[in-house]
Amino acid sequence: MSDWVIGMMLGVSIFLGSIAVVALIWAIKKGQFDDSEHFLNAVKFDGIDDLNDAYEKEKKVKKLKEKKKRNYFPE
Repeated sequence: MSDWVIGMMLGVSIFLGSIAVVALIWAIKKGQFDDSEHFLNAVKFDGIDDLNDAYEKEKKVKKLKEKKKRNYFPE
């Protein structure tokens, strides 16, 4: 590959990366990622069955993590 192609690729990638960083900073400042009601609505509109399923899934994940931990560090 010629030096010109490598230089052009490097320049374009730096330019696109800087645009992405500026867009991210702009979105954070404008509050695009602020969703204060998301968790409240999730609790309000989820039924008992959904909450029980989530609790059971959390217990299973915890058990699997403990099992994996015991396999890595047997007594």
